[in-house]
Amino acid sequence: MLAIERRREILARLTLHGKVIVSDLAREFDVTEETIRRDLDRLESEGLASKTYGGAVSKYNASLELPYTIREEVRISEKQAIAEAVASLIQDGERVMLDASSTALYVFRRLKEKKDLTVITNSVKILLESADHPDWTVLSTGGTLRTDSLSLTGSAAEKTIRAYHADTAIFSCKGIDRSFGVSDSTEKESMIKQAMFDSASRRILCVDSDKFDKKAFVRLFGLADLDLLVTEKAPSDDWCRFCEEHGIGLIY
Repeated sequence: MLAIERRREILARLTLHGKVIVSDLAREFDVTEETIRRDLDRLESEGLASKTYGGAVSKYNASLELPYTIREEVRISEKQAIAEAVASLIQDGERVMLDASSTALYVFRRLKEKKDLTVITNSVKILLESADHPDWTVLSTGGTLRTDSLSLTGSAAEKTIRAYHADTAIFSCKGIDRSFGVSDSTEKESMIKQAMFDSASRRILCVDSDKFDKKAFVRLFGLADLDLLVTEKAPSDDWCRFCEEHGIGLIY
């Protein structure tokens, strides 16, 4: 693993858990503790972390989110596994809504062999990469650009989404909790996801295992309203029972 990749992984863990321990990171990444300390020095110099005795704490919190360029490059194997599973559920000719999450981008990339898709998205990244799919119909939501998330949001984007009906909506979030439900970090992104949720026959939530039992700032909707929950590995027995009791399809 390159140093920049390791630092992105460390930053993701800091944002998710609030702190990291040098000895734990050294063991996980199979490097020396001195190497990890240099990584933390670099993150601190960039204003992303504060070093403490034996580790570091995050300068982000649950109501904020990592820049998209960082989110896209962390937990790659997990996102690829999720994307593989979701892509197998999409048929040629479907109308699909995709949010601006980094996980949705990986799903989009796995859909490249599908034919005659109609894609509706607020993701600038997906819109740029859609130029490689001339046989697809790709619709931009329009709206106000959020540079940190490379997404289009606001009332114009929401109005566009609600003007269409899709077969499938594919989106991610910042946390899922059995009592609190599905949650995200910002109200602007949450409004877009809610509009997609309301405008599709089938709702697929894509979350990696680190987001289970987490609560972000803005509640989106209850888990029981989902059709499918896709993750990269088997969740706990409690989660499996919850999904079965509430009729949520669980794929991993």
